[in-house]
Amino acid sequence: MTILEIENNLNTLVANFNKETFIFDLLLAYGTPKSTIKRVQGSDHDRLEAEGELVLRKKLFFKVADENLHVTIDALKSAKEVTKHSPRFIVVTDYETLLAYDTKTDDSLDTELLNITNHYDFFLPLAGMEKATFTDENPADVKASLKMAKLFDELQKNNHFETKEDIHSLNVFLTRLLFCYFAEDTNIFEDNIFTSSISSHTQLDGSDLDSYLQRLFTIFNTQESKREPNTPAYLNAFPYVNGGLFALEVKLPIFTTRSRHLMIEVGKLQWSQINPDIFGSMIQAVVTPEHRGGMGMHYTSVPNIMKVIEPLFLDELYHEFEKAYESKAKLQALHVRVSNIKIFDPACGSGNFLIIAYKKLRELEMNILKRIDSLSSQKSFAFSEIKLTQFYGIELDDFAHEVALLSLWLAEHQMNLKFYEEFGRTSPSLPLHDGGNIVHGNATRLNWEEVCPKNDGDEIYVLGNPPYLGSSMQNKEQKVDKDLIFKGIKNYKNLDYIACWFYIGAKYIKNANAKLAFVTTNSISQGEQVEYLWSHILELSIEINFAHSSFKWQNNAKSNANVIVSIIGLSNISNFPKYIFRNNIKHNVSQINPYLLNAPTVIVKKNQKPISKLPIMVFGDAPKDGGYLILSTEEKDNLISENSEAETLIKKYIGAYEYLNGKDRWCLWIDDEKKLQIANSIPKIYERFQKVKENRFASPKVQTQKFAKVPHTFVEIRYQKTDSTLIIPVVTSERREYIPIGFIDGETIITNASVIYNAEAWNFGVISSKMHMAWMRTVAGRLKTDYRYSSVLCYNTFPFPDISQKQKDEITELVWGVLDEREKHSQKTLAQLYDPNKMPEGLQKAHYNLDMAIEQCYRPKPFESDEERLEYLFKMYEEMTAKEGKKI
Repeated sequence: MTILEIENNLNTLVANFNKETFIFDLLLAYGTPKSTIKRVQGSDHDRLEAEGELVLRKKLFFKVADENLHVTIDALKSAKEVTKHSPRFIVVTDYETLLAYDTKTDDSLDTELLNITNHYDFFLPLAGMEKATFTDENPADVKASLKMAKLFDELQKNNHFETKEDIHSLNVFLTRLLFCYFAEDTNIFEDNIFTSSISSHTQLDGSDLDSYLQRLFTIFNTQESKREPNTPAYLNAFPYVNGGLFALEVKLPIFTTRSRHLMIEVGKLQWSQINPDIFGSMIQAVVTPEHRGGMGMHYTSVPNIMKVIEPLFLDELYHEFEKAYESKAKLQALHVRVSNIKIFDPACGSGNFLIIAYKKLRELEMNILKRIDSLSSQKSFAFSEIKLTQFYGIELDDFAHEVALLSLWLAEHQMNLKFYEEFGRTSPSLPLHDGGNIVHGNATRLNWEEVCPKNDGDEIYVLGNPPYLGSSMQNKEQKVDKDLIFKGIKNYKNLDYIACWFYIGAKYIKNANAKLAFVTTNSISQGEQVEYLWSHILELSIEINFAHSSFKWQNNAKSNANVIVSIIGLSNISNFPKYIFRNNIKHNVSQINPYLLNAPTVIVKKNQKPISKLPIMVFGDAPKDGGYLILSTEEKDNLISENSEAETLIKKYIGAYEYLNGKDRWCLWIDDEKKLQIANSIPKIYERFQKVKENRFASPKVQTQKFAKVPHTFVEIRYQKTDSTLIIPVVTSERREYIPIGFIDGETIITNASVIYNAEAWNFGVISSKMHMAWMRTVAGRLKTDYRYSSVLCYNTFPFPDISQKQKDEITELVWGVLDEREKHSQKTLAQLYDPNKMPEGLQKAHYNLDMAIEQCYRPKPFESDEERLEYLFKMYEEMTAKEGKKI
C-alpha cells in the first residue's frame, strides 16, 4: 500500500463519515485485511456496543468517550486492561476530536477527527511503514521524503517505467527536481521562482507540464548570451546552471491534475531547512519500494561517519594544523595539501561519506585561512581551493548515483554560504562547476585506478560502508563477483561479500600514499574468515592501522539497530601510531591483529589435536540414514510393546537441540551379529533397514553408497561406552554468556555435537570458562548469528597452561558447584537456565567462582575484560605454536 492510497482512503472515510463504522474504516484505510476486520467485528461487537471499546492485539486499543478525552487517554496509557494487549496505538474520540498515542515512539496526536487526513503519517505503522528516527532528526527531511513519495506514487500511476532507459530518465528527472526546489529556497535561484512558474505558466490539468519542464531544463543548460532572442521573459529569468546536471535531454513523465498539484505542494516546503547530508538517502527510499517501510534506512549518521574519517585522515590533518599554527608558510603548505587530497568511496550510495568528508575538509580550510589572515598584515582574500572533482565514488544503483552527484553540489553551495558568512566573499553558486567523479557501476568489476587514478604525489583516502551480505545471503551475480576477485584463493566462497572491497582496496593502496577504512560486519574478523581473507591482505605488506572494535550500528533505521559492526583502517606497513577504539575510548597500541586486538599478528588455523594438555574432542556419530534408524519415544514404545527383544537394540540418541531443550529421541544401535539377527527378525525394523539401504544408494557420495551394504549401522561411529561423557553443543546462541555443556549417560549416542569421552570434571571447567568463551567468540565460525563450535578451530587451538593436580581438584569442586546449582532448577531446560535474561543468581555466582579459578591458572591477577583475556591468549598461542614449529 502506498502513501497516496492511504491518503485517498482517508479522504473517502471523511467524505462518508459514519460513527458506527469509523474505527473499522480507519483500519481499512491503512491496509488491515478485510478478514481481520470481519473477525474483530464479530468478536468485539458487543464490547464496542456496550463499552465503546475495541481491541486489536499489538495494533490498537480504541475507546469512545463523551467527555474528558485527555484524562481518559492518560488513564488508558497505564491501565492493565490496555497494556496486556500491547497495542501500538491508543485512540480515544468523541467523534468530534480524536486523540491518539503511539506507545512505541511516545508521540501524541490531538486533532479534529475530520481533519485526520492531514495527519495520515501518524498511523503509518499500521500499514507497516515505520517512520525512521534520526539522530538529531530534522522534521523537514522527513516531511520532504513523505511528500516526494506521494508525488512518485502519482507519477507511477500514470506512467510506465519499465526499461532501464525509462528508469534512468525518471531518476535524472527527480534529481533535477530536487535541485530546483533546493535552489529556489537557498538563493541559488530567485525565491520561489521555480514553483511559481509551474503554477503560473502551465495548464491546471498538467497536460503541458512535461513540455514546459523540458524547455526549462534546456534554458538551464544554455548560457544567457546564447538563448533564442524570442525566449519569454519568465524563462529568461532563470539563470544558466550547466555543470552537467541539465546537459542531456531525457524523457519526462506525463503529468495529471493531481501530480501537477503535488509538484506545487512539494515546492512550498521549507527546502532551506533540509539537510543535504541526509535527505538524499531519504529521497532514495522514495523510489525503492523495499525501503519505503523505513524511510531513509540507508542513511549513515554523521557520528558514525566521523568514526571513519577522523582516524583515517581528519585527526592527523588537525594535528598538522596545530603544529603549523604559528607559521604562515606551514599553514599555506597545509592548505595546498588539503586542496589536493582525493577522497574515494567505492560503495558511495547517495554520497553520505563523501558529503561529510567534503564539508569537514572545507571547515578545516576555513580554519586555516582564518589563521593565515590573523598572521598577516593584510587579509589574503583567498577563496576555497577544495573542489568537488577531488571526490570520487562508485555506486551500483542508478538513482543513488544521481542523488550523490546532486547532494555534493548542494553541499558545495551550503559550504559556500558558510564561507561567505565567515569571510564576506565566496565563489558564485552558478554556473555549476564539474561535480564529483561518481561512476555508475559494479565496484567489484570496475578498475578502481581508472575511477580514481593514482598519480605521483597524490594523497588518497578510501572510505565507505560497502554491502555486508554473508555467504548464504549472496545472489548469483554477487557470487560470480567473488569468483572473479578471489580466483586462485582457497575457501573464498565462505567470505562475506564485503571482503571483496577489503581485498581490492588493499591492492589499490599498496605502495601508494593512500589509506583505507570501511565499516564492516565484525564477522570478517572472526572464525575461518580471518584465515581466508586476512592472510592474503597481510601478505601485501598491508597492516591494520586503526580499528573500532565491535559496536552496535546506530543509524536511523530501527530495523538495523542490532547490527554489530566494526570499522577497520588499512595502510601500508609503517611506524606510525596505531589505535583501537573500544566504547569510543581511544587506546594507543603497538599492533592490531586481524581479530582487532592489541596482540601478535597470528592467524588461528585448524588443528587436528589440542595444542594444550587437554583430552581429545571428537564429533558425534552420524547415521546418514534418511532418518530411518532414528525413533521418537512413541515409535520406540510401540516397537518394544510389539517385541520385547527390541529393547536391547535401542539406545538414547541426542544432539545439541535435544540436550539443550530436554527432548528425547532414540536410535537403533546394532553393534554385534546376535543383535543383527534379532533386528532382522522384527519386520518393522527390517523394513527400516531396507529404506536406509535405498537412501544410501541414492546418495551422491560414494562413501555413503558403500554403507548401503550395512544399513543397520551408522556411517560415522565414534561412540565409546565410558563412565564420563562430556557433550558440547556445536551451535550456541550469541546471547549466551556460557555454552551449556554437561555430562551425560555413557549409554547415550551423541550426534550433531562435540564429545569428550572419559572426560574429567576439570575439563568441564576449562571449556565453560570465560577464558574459553572469549576465545570461542573470536575464532569460531558463525551459523547465521549463532556461534558454531568446532573442535579443530576452538578447542584444539585453545591455549591452556599445564596445571597441578591440586588446581585440577579445586576446579573440580567448583564444577560440582555449577552442576548442583543446575540441579536446583531441574524443572527448567538448559536453554532456559542459560538465557542471559533469566539465568538464576546462584548459577551465575557458581560460574563466576569457576571463572576466577580458571583465570588463576593463567596469572594471579584477574582479567578485567575479554579484550585483556584475548590479548593474553594470543600471546600464549603464538608462544605455544612457535615451540611446535607452527608459527604463522
